[in-house]
Amino acid sequence: MVLATVLGFPRIGKQRELKTALERYWKGKIGESDLRNAAADLRAEHWRQQKAAGLDVVPTGDFSFYDQMLDMTALLGAIPPRYGWTGEGVDLATFFAMARGAQREGVDVQAMEMTKWFDTNYHYIVPEFAHDQKFKISSTKPVDEFLEARRLGFNARPVLIGPITYLLLGKKEGGGNLALLDTILPAYAEILQKLEQAGAAWIQLDEPALVLDLDAAARAAYAKAYAYLRQATKAKLFVATYFGALGDNLDAALALPVDALHLDLVRAPQQLDSALDRAPTSLTLSLGVVDGRNVWRNDLGASLRLLETAAARIGKDRVWVSASCSLLHAPYDLDLETTLDPEIKNWLAFAQQKLGEITTLTRGLNEGRGAIADALDASDAAVKSRANSPRIHNPAVAARLIEQPLASAGRKSPFATRSALQKKRLGLPLFPTTTIGSFPQTAEVRKHRADFKNGKVTPEAYDAFLKAETQKVIRFQEDIGLDVLVHGEFERSDMVEYFGEQFSGFAFTQNGWVQSYGSRCVKPPIIYGDVARPRPITVSWSRFAQSLTEKPVKGMLTGPVTILQWSFVRDDQPRSVTAHQIALALQDEVLDLEKAGIRIIQIDEPAFREGLPLRRAEWQAYLTWAAQAFRLASTGLKDDTQIQTHMCYAEFNDIIAAIASLDADVILIETSRSQRKLLEIFTAFKYPNEIGPGVYDIHSPRVPSEEEMIALLEKASTRIAPAQLWVNPDCGLKTREWPETKASLEKMVAAARRMRERHAGK
Repeated sequence: MVLATVLGFPRIGKQRELKTALERYWKGKIGESDLRNAAADLRAEHWRQQKAAGLDVVPTGDFSFYDQMLDMTALLGAIPPRYGWTGEGVDLATFFAMARGAQREGVDVQAMEMTKWFDTNYHYIVPEFAHDQKFKISSTKPVDEFLEARRLGFNARPVLIGPITYLLLGKKEGGGNLALLDTILPAYAEILQKLEQAGAAWIQLDEPALVLDLDAAARAAYAKAYAYLRQATKAKLFVATYFGALGDNLDAALALPVDALHLDLVRAPQQLDSALDRAPTSLTLSLGVVDGRNVWRNDLGASLRLLETAAARIGKDRVWVSASCSLLHAPYDLDLETTLDPEIKNWLAFAQQKLGEITTLTRGLNEGRGAIADALDASDAAVKSRANSPRIHNPAVAARLIEQPLASAGRKSPFATRSALQKKRLGLPLFPTTTIGSFPQTAEVRKHRADFKNGKVTPEAYDAFLKAETQKVIRFQEDIGLDVLVHGEFERSDMVEYFGEQFSGFAFTQNGWVQSYGSRCVKPPIIYGDVARPRPITVSWSRFAQSLTEKPVKGMLTGPVTILQWSFVRDDQPRSVTAHQIALALQDEVLDLEKAGIRIIQIDEPAFREGLPLRRAEWQAYLTWAAQAFRLASTGLKDDTQIQTHMCYAEFNDIIAAIASLDADVILIETSRSQRKLLEIFTAFKYPNEIGPGVYDIHSPRVPSEEEMIALLEKASTRIAPAQLWVNPDCGLKTREWPETKASLEKMVAAARRMRERHAGK
């Protein structure tokens, strides 16, 4: 009998109930018991949805108040000393301090580093390990949630991050994380034993690191770890891999002494044959045939053929049907979308619908194709509808791709020539100050936007409100002494959605939210067809803001790679082609901004590193077309127009040469949480252009001191010439409150002035 299951489910709730509860708790509007009750209600509802859809087993432990890696850090007691943890159970105050930092009477502590989860836009909190790191079980969360599901009548399987992935994704001074394996394994064994004692028949251990480039030592660590854990418990062990092919790690994965292994057959369908040939007869294969990371409706016929091949070769009793990865990365329920065009909606499936696809495929495999004939027919019709729809292809866009190939991208003159002209035109001081773009989106701003969308506010009244907010933020920036200003982006709900709404080839949802980190949710647009810019998008707002001040106001755009990465992208053509189309659409906007008199244009690429393939052998191809797409967006500009870009929350050191190849005049980069790693690279790599190492963490509510910012700038100035350095926060300020924003920026400007005094004449 083939079984249906998933690796995880969206935790935010149908209407982002988790976000609401978390933010009310952080603001002191509800207590801990209210927060925990809200979480329990969400978990119960999500399990009910999965069971009602027909899943045979539901995962537990996939729920988190912030991030599953941070949950493991709390579970293992790997709490950095600065949080003052006493060694008992990890309370919520400590948990959230690690995630967000904390600043209250007697407490002022920075958050742990945050970075992207593999090549997704989901963020995790990076574990910090000492040389003599000790691990101690300090949470009952996995057992509690498993028992909670059992009490409610669900057939449950606990989920943990596996030990090798956890260690490899952490950071340890001097590296050598796997040296901690002998120390961490007893703690993992204790967790498994507690789950077994609680009645868990199966335990899922997520090991997505198995799809990365691993050396012999890492593969040996996998063998050692799972041999140890196999001896520790009689519960059956299920190792889940996802986000790519096992490749040269396939034999190592198949040799693990576990009972089931998950394969991502959406990203890597080619690995199925090898896995079927070489899998031990005792091993069950969980086959991820439904896309957990995108929104396109499954081609049930094609998926069923893969599953039938597997069942014929190893038997139905050794096959599970699943999504490619956790459904955490998919929106909750397509049925909530009441305004989507019916034709486009028929091409889509969200998490709730993907449960139905999994159970439909399971039934077809168990009972035969005839049992799901109607579903197969409907799937075939949707696939044909999408392939043949005239909405998909635009001949004018295709012609322009030929006229301006990616390889033609680039500015007219080298940076040294441009820089001299820009300095003359802009007249900025040493250590110029700026922000990344957005300013706080207050409740008033959000209410006016909602009222406008709901027809409660006229376009004229909404426009007047936005102009008033823009004027206030320009005056604020002038008053505190910023050198390069922004217009605040009050007209934008999201940095990708805003542009997609005005490009052709994009569709939008009402409730297609996915979690990015903590309470932060994003609503990615859907790229279903060829992309073009029918009319100017940002020009009028940039022109208006510049008219209010003599100081330069940046034109603010989102870059082609970030628009690509933070959208649900069409899967019927290479991603590079879609990026090429977006770059040309942005080029039109960039040239119009220059014509409008905008002297600095920022093209943000925070997702540039995120798009990097997981295997190094595939890096160069991606980096080539991604950098070309960025350069194409600014091709045709005059030399004295400055291009800035912004990147954040990723490991940049290994692609710094590619970042330099973007040839942005100024790059504003996150360094506040990971300053040491990000600044060390500049000792070996002489970055040619100008750079703003973010001097404070906007994802934390704490206000940094001038001394903190000066210390980071001084560290940067030992590696980068002061004439190259800018001073800025590490990201946009949209999610922050005004009081902390004002206090932080005032300190930042003061820090820049002190740096000018120190370095004047050097």
